[in-house]
Amino acid sequence: MSTRFKAVIFDLDGVITDTAHYHYLAWKRLADSVDAPFDEAFNEQLKGVDRMGSLELILARAPRTYKPEEKRALADAKNGHYQESIATMTPGDLLPGALRALEEVRAAGLKIGLASVSRNAFTVLDRLGIRDRFDDVVDAATVVNGKPDPEIFLTAAAHLGVDPRDCLGVEDAAAGVASIKDAGMFAVGVGSPDVLHRADRVIPSMAAFRLSDY
Repeated sequence: MSTRFKAVIFDLDGVITDTAHYHYLAWKRLADSVDAPFDEAFNEQLKGVDRMGSLELILARAPRTYKPEEKRALADAKNGHYQESIATMTPGDLLPGALRALEEVRAAGLKIGLASVSRNAFTVLDRLGIRDRFDDVVDAATVVNGKPDPEIFLTAAAHLGVDPRDCLGVEDAAAGVASIKDAGMFAVGVGSPDVLHRADRVIPSMAAFRLSDY
C-alpha cells in the first residue's frame, strides 16, 4: 500500500474504544457529590480534556471553592469510579473498524503510536488485548500539557523517531484535532465535520478508515 506517511498516531477514547459512557458515569457521580449541575450536554465540554482540566470545569459550577488538596482527592475519587467500570472491558469493546485500522497500518509498514490523555490508557489497552499493537504509548503521565496543546502528539512522534510532518493523527475530539494540527501533522477526525472543522479529513466512524485515502 502506497502512503506518504511513516506513522499513524491514534487517540484512544472514541477512536479505538468508547469509554465515554464510563467517564460520564464517573464524572456524574463526582459532580453529584459536590452539588454541581451535570448532564450529558455539559459532559460534551469534557471531551478531549484531561482529568484535572475536567474537574476544574465541574467545580466552577459547584456552590463553593475547593483547595488544591481537595481537588486532588476529588480527582482520585473520580478515577476510582472509572477504574471500577473499565475493569469489566473486553476485546468486544473495540469500536467497529478499530482493529482493522491497526492491522492495515501495520501491514503498510508504518509505525503505530497512541496519544491519550487518559491515565488509564495501559489498563484499557490490556483489557482490549491490543497493547502489543502499538510501538509507543504516550499518556497523561508522560506529558505536562494536555490537549489541545500539541505536546502529546509531538512526544509520540519523537518516541517513534518520525518527523511530525510524516505523521497522521486520528482523533474524535476538537481539542485532539487541534493538538494534531498544531503539531504539524495531518489530522483525520472521527465524527462530525461541524465539530471537527480543523481536521484535514473527517470520517463518520473508524469503520470508514482507509489508509489509502490519505
